[in-house]
Amino acid sequence: MEPGRKVEVFLQRYYQPEIETMDPAQLRQLQSERLVRQVRHVWDNVPYYRKKMEEKGLTPDDIQGLEDLHKLPFLSKDDLREAYPMGLLATPLSECVRIQSTSGTTGRRVVAFYTQHDVDLWEDCCARAIVAAGGSKEDVCQVSYGYGLFTGGAGLNGGSHKVGCLTLPMSSGNTERQLQFMMDLGATILCCTPSYAAYLGESLKEKGYSPADIPLRRGIFGAEPWTEEMRRDIESTLGIKAYDIYGLTETSGPGVAFECQEQKGMHINEDHFIAEIIDPDTGEVLPEGSKGELVFTAITKQAFPLLRYRTKDICVLDRTPCSCGRTHVRMSKPMGRSDDMMIIRGVNVFPSQIESVLLAQGYSANYQIVVDRANNRDSLDVNVELAPEMFSDTVREITQRERSLEGALKSMLGIAAKVHLMPPKSIQRSEGKAVRVIDKRKLVD
Repeated sequence: MEPGRKVEVFLQRYYQPEIETMDPAQLRQLQSERLVRQVRHVWDNVPYYRKKMEEKGLTPDDIQGLEDLHKLPFLSKDDLREAYPMGLLATPLSECVRIQSTSGTTGRRVVAFYTQHDVDLWEDCCARAIVAAGGSKEDVCQVSYGYGLFTGGAGLNGGSHKVGCLTLPMSSGNTERQLQFMMDLGATILCCTPSYAAYLGESLKEKGYSPADIPLRRGIFGAEPWTEEMRRDIESTLGIKAYDIYGLTETSGPGVAFECQEQKGMHINEDHFIAEIIDPDTGEVLPEGSKGELVFTAITKQAFPLLRYRTKDICVLDRTPCSCGRTHVRMSKPMGRSDDMMIIRGVNVFPSQIESVLLAQGYSANYQIVVDRANNRDSLDVNVELAPEMFSDTVREITQRERSLEGALKSMLGIAAKVHLMPPKSIQRSEGKAVRVIDKRKLVD
């Protein structure tokens, strides 16, 4: 066991064992039945998508099972924006009990609708994730994702209730109170973004506490990309085992997929979501084991049932048996996004590549990537915070550190980046999704 890590005790292995360990053939049959029913539901109730099917010469009778899924048209975020706010709603508004929404930072917000049935199934998915991480009714679950329109707080809050945990609905921010309640109320599970978990660990250390001084044992982190190096850093500073969780507002929220104790990918809740991997350029479905863009079809959602939704996340699916006993397919941690991938001087660059180098070199997760263009030439600057003990270095030592990091980044990326080592706490902290990339280029007229 790693220094500072508490002993893990799993009181139960599954939240819904009959589903999570279902025979693969039975699971595929269940998916086929639900797909056929869902296609009919969408055809009958969503004119926007019915038109897309008609344009491909399709009717619901053409979809007899999983083998016909590839015939259906894709949906993208552009479709969701075009159909805003209720063009993809598949039930009467009077049957909906909630909306959730994306941040809208890259355009018009996406609004997702939920019936009570949808909320119940979503919370079951999040409960599965909590139990897979070792959670039980004996735990105190501190939910430090944002509440409100953001799906993080609502999803894990509901999942925690389903498991029977004492739930601390902290939301994000007010770090002083977060740490106080964590200690005073004995929180054993922390749910938040990985960047905020790193900040809590940093704050804990600044106050003179060690991981042994807090009761936390596990963390469930998602909503933004993070690397294995960042996982190890969080585990070290908080003395926990850190688990990944995946989801999108468009398909429900967190809980679409989650890690088990084996941590060899995230199990997708296949009784609710059918996953495909496609070539992001051609839309062709790729063979299993191929790296490509992840596509989801929601087969149990009533109010907002997206069919073949392009997530833009790049990953790989793995159907090899998992020793945890779950039979649902696993997805790798997203390796980047086809839409936030930066092309710099003709080279594809993902922020996760840069983060991997920084953390491997012993720097914190507080960094910012700035991309600009002058005289038709792209520039890549990486601002990185120094740890307090590094900040006492001489100017010469800091310069040497910058050159060393620049060499490591060039080796990873294949292009040069300019590194700027900054004073501690000079980069704004995130209580929600961290803003890692500032692209100043005018790439679209």
